[in-house]
Amino acid sequence: MKIIEKYIIRELLMPFTVIMAILVGLFSALSSANFLAGAVTESVGIAGMLKLVLLKTLIALEVLVPVALYVAVIIGLGRMNKDQEINVLRSAGISELRIIYSVLLVAIPVGIISGALSMFVRPWAYEENYILNAQAEAELNTDNFQAGRFYGSEKSGRVVYINSKDESGKQMRQIFHYINGINGREILVAQEGIQQKPARGHRPQIHLFNGHIYRLSHSSTKDTVTHFGKLVYFTDSGNELDYKRKSASTMVLMNSSQPREIAELQWRLSRPIATVLLALIAIPFARTSPRRKGGERVFFVAALVFAIYYILNGLAQTWVEQGIIGSVPGVWWLYIFMLIISLNLLFPDSWRRLFRSR
Repeated sequence: MKIIEKYIIRELLMPFTVIMAILVGLFSALSSANFLAGAVTESVGIAGMLKLVLLKTLIALEVLVPVALYVAVIIGLGRMNKDQEINVLRSAGISELRIIYSVLLVAIPVGIISGALSMFVRPWAYEENYILNAQAEAELNTDNFQAGRFYGSEKSGRVVYINSKDESGKQMRQIFHYINGINGREILVAQEGIQQKPARGHRPQIHLFNGHIYRLSHSSTKDTVTHFGKLVYFTDSGNELDYKRKSASTMVLMNSSQPREIAELQWRLSRPIATVLLALIAIPFARTSPRRKGGERVFFVAALVFAIYYILNGLAQTWVEQGIIGSVPGVWWLYIFMLIISLNLLFPDSWRRLFRSR
């Protein structure tokens, strides 16, 4: 690698690193604020909330990485253009192709990282996120209930009391559960209980042992009492962890013929291509420095172009999910269109000559 390429790569990696740190910090802070506003810590605790923030940040990296590179190319090359370094390089015989080549030396490895995050890290993070979210939303997540305290929910009319816990916090003794339903009230008393960690595809559940259920009906005078040796209590049936295509492995998606899963697979596979093409599209915006007259307009147009790409990206995936567009061309038409646009922006004179010849 020659000194010119090394210099341009350094000028791109420096803003890329700073922008990535800012975006990750902002996203993590906003996610933490949302979780705190939703009182997630009451259900999963501080450690669980921090893990949720980490998982959501990992999921978001596949979008944050291309954005950071897109902005870094505009800032890095724009700074060189402002300081007349690009003009000096051209006067020294450095062609536009060599500058594009230097950008690709950064964009291709970053695109590979983005693809790895999308194909391998993202499914794992989604699976862990689904499980933790189910625990956070479950009203009977007793892992964070303290012994000797009453816990109630005005929404469901539920009251829970646990007399004592062992050192691990999993084994509970002397459990009291009351719920005021539409058809009557139910009181459950058990000698022992264990909060089970929900597995993929299952709802949160509590295993209760040696107890009684008292059902008090509003509509009749006859109440019932049921004794049980073991009872599996499923909580919050609306939060059932069914199969999630976003948490499915890439190999599973490759063997699927369902439109929604094909769309998910193509989204993952397209991340490296999108990263590289966005970097190429950013190069022409750096030809006019943002600090010169009209620089604000350049940034506005660059932001508008990215917004249009983001909207079309979502539409392309939605059309495949709904079967409007088949697996071929799938989402790939968007990237063919982006390639044509990038080549037109990078080599405008060549395209003019091509059209004139026709």
